[in-house]
Amino acid sequence: MKFIVNGEEREVAATTLHELLSLLDYRGRWLATAVNGELVHSEDRIKRTLAERDRIEILSPMQGG
Repeated sequence: MKFIVNGEEREVAATTLHELLSLLDYRGRWLATAVNGELVHSEDRIKRTLAERDRIEILSPMQGG
């Protein structure tokens, strides 16, 4: 399916947010995720299904100062 991930169109064979994160090599409960502007908590990613053209935002903490 085609998704918009962090503003970029991506084609990924995933049906859940958990699968998408795994296929894109994102790991960790510390990630912040949203689908179509709706926050998805880490424990809900495995059951959050995705649809064609969903907008997914994946944020990870940055170090620096």
